[in-house]
Amino acid sequence: MSDLPISENTRLPEGVKDFLPGGARKIEYLQEVLAGVYRNWGYKPIITPTLEYLQVIERGLGESLREKTFRLDDRQSGKLVAFSPDITPQVARIVATRMRDFPLPLRLCYSGRVLRYTERKSGKEREIFQSGAELMGLRSAEADAEMVAMAVEGFRALGVEEFSVDVGQVEFFHGVMGQLDLPAAQARRIQDAIARKDRPELEALLSDLPSDDPRKKEVLALPRLYGGREVLDRAAAQVTNPESCRALENLRQVLALLDRYGVSDHVTFDLGEIRGLDYHTGLIFQGYLKGIGREVCSGGRYDNLVGRYGYSVPATGFTFNILGLLSSLAEELEGKVDAPCAILVCEEKMGQGSAFDLVRALRSRGYSAALDIAPRELSETLTCARLQDFSMVLVIDEKRETVRILRLEENTEETASLRDVFAPEFKLEPSRRD
Repeated sequence: MSDLPISENTRLPEGVKDFLPGGARKIEYLQEVLAGVYRNWGYKPIITPTLEYLQVIERGLGESLREKTFRLDDRQSGKLVAFSPDITPQVARIVATRMRDFPLPLRLCYSGRVLRYTERKSGKEREIFQSGAELMGLRSAEADAEMVAMAVEGFRALGVEEFSVDVGQVEFFHGVMGQLDLPAAQARRIQDAIARKDRPELEALLSDLPSDDPRKKEVLALPRLYGGREVLDRAAAQVTNPESCRALENLRQVLALLDRYGVSDHVTFDLGEIRGLDYHTGLIFQGYLKGIGREVCSGGRYDNLVGRYGYSVPATGFTFNILGLLSSLAEELEGKVDAPCAILVCEEKMGQGSAFDLVRALRSRGYSAALDIAPRELSETLTCARLQDFSMVLVIDEKRETVRILRLEENTEETASLRDVFAPEFKLEPSRRD
């Protein structure tokens, strides 16, 4: 027998968690609310597999996600298989190989878990709960706007009041950077400086260009192109290359549609945003909650992804990080996600007569009801019921043909006839405090 403490024998790998009933209820609530938003917009659910052949899933991954993919040998096939680090490439594969005969556009949604390798002690989750939507077959501002508007509606449906959606445009950035003929290593350093909005370092990296070179001015402007709709006008005054100008026109069209959707008050622009350069092809966005530094929602256009699986269709989509929402909305969820009205039924003297029949009757009426089949005193039953989030305990007295109704949260008790409790019209919802 191992001499290690039990805690060492049963600990989980870093980056994954168990979720007890309270946390699991909150995760289910978040998933159900978001699924309701997708359903209201006409999106159909899809379920992707846990495992894929590595060579298949890698076709749909950018370089950064390839490096984070868990892989292992499949003894059945002799091939390498992988846990997908992202659901979107899986949806792309399914559309390309299983849904070619479906009319476009396709509106698909999902909720699932992925695994990503992270550096040891990085503090990041390896197991990520994703909930998202993908719109396949449209290359238009209308499709881009639909994604942003749905994300905003997702936040609103969750009851979030203070949040923002930061919108960028990959083609705008490519237009500015494409004018510079730089070695790859220097281009990466410039991108890193832009991401950190470090203007002094940018100036140092561009010191070989004359100060009045318009290309240099466009690059130096990128970190400052952040804010409200006025950013689009400031950007138009700074850039002249055709690719960036087309990107700005796309953003203006999207903004006009977001005004019509009534969600533009939550939108900001960040034209120096460079995440997703190896994956996205147009509009990109991230959703943030006030006071939280990391995004809990991200999305954008990825017109080349489905084509990697042999079916060239444009696409756009987004995903919510459920665990990010869970930790960020801890206080808000505490008041919203109550334990269900669960009822524990027992008898004064152990038996399975009326208690057995009453539990079946309550379930048929839509209640969550369990039969206490453990031989113990009523005081022990009540203690267990409280610890397990039961709302009330019904104690049947067969001899008197009565039922004691003990409401645990309110700490109240009443008595009703057994016949009345069996009646379909009898209501057992817990009373509410004023």
